[in-house]
Amino acid sequence: MTESKLLEAAAAGDETAYAELVEPHRDALHAHCYRMLGSVHDAEDAVQETLLRAWRSLASFQGRSSLRSWLYTIATNVCLRAIERRPGRVLPIDYGPPADPHRPLGEPLVESTWIEPYPDERFGLDAGLAGPEARYEQRESVELAFIAALQHLPARQRAVLILRDVLGFSGAEVAAALQTTTASVYSALQRAHETVDQRLPSLSQQATLRALGDARLREIVDRYVQAWERHDVGAIVAMLTDSATIAMPPTATWCGGRETVAASLAARPLDGSLTWRLTPARASGQLAARAYLWDPAADRFRPHHTAVLTLHGELIAEINTFLEPWALTLHTPEGDGCQLGRS
Repeated sequence: MTESKLLEAAAAGDETAYAELVEPHRDALHAHCYRMLGSVHDAEDAVQETLLRAWRSLASFQGRSSLRSWLYTIATNVCLRAIERRPGRVLPIDYGPPADPHRPLGEPLVESTWIEPYPDERFGLDAGLAGPEARYEQRESVELAFIAALQHLPARQRAVLILRDVLGFSGAEVAAALQTTTASVYSALQRAHETVDQRLPSLSQQATLRALGDARLREIVDRYVQAWERHDVGAIVAMLTDSATIAMPPTATWCGGRETVAASLAARPLDGSLTWRLTPARASGQLAARAYLWDPAADRFRPHHTAVLTLHGELIAEINTFLEPWALTLHTPEGDGCQLGRS
């Protein structure tokens, strides 16, 4: 059936036609809501609410805009309302000062504090631009640095920048979505650019990954995986920049500098007492590794954390280890440093 026929059937109450109509847009809507909210789980809720609202108001859709634009308008306003109800999300490095590597890991904070990594393999983001007017690539627009920068914008500036620069909507389309003027859109966009450009690195991870090439990237992630499994702190430290950081949400703990990162790794996760298995992955458009820890009580490996790696050239500048909830119950001896696990 053509889109017009599906629209006609869906407006008449055909749920199957409606599902067929909106399903091609679901993943892209999820990525949009993630950019707005910084959370995969909040994005899922926002997409569900968007599709429910669209279903309920489908009879009023008169085709003045494309179905895509109409759905994004609904999704954007759902996200704006969600942002009003909660504080913005951050990464630990934006939350507070670095931790003392000789003190135990801090208390986990509520989940809604932290940016969450975006699971590339689940949603299959396209490479390149969403449209000729877009400024940022699709995968670039879910990188941790980009999402963190977006969270520093007022909600409507965030919406303007995403609609215009990520999705490639025209100024008039953005104005219609936000019920404002085109002049207001471009004024908000200029202010958004000033904030975001100050916070983004000169080279995106997508540009870095392309410059290195697939073979070199495989070598880097394989070295990281093998070194972690061998508890080889020295091998990991050799892969780091001088100012490298490691962070461990949902705790506020992060450590900076090669020597401090080395001390924190040697204190617990790589002290030889734990058995690890890691698999290369991609998350947030970046290199990543998914870590599994042997659980003797369960007699199996259990998911422990996803390490999202931010590269500076061939070296690792940031390791953001997003802990699985169960991992926070692991025993942490008093006096250990910045560790993956907590009593």
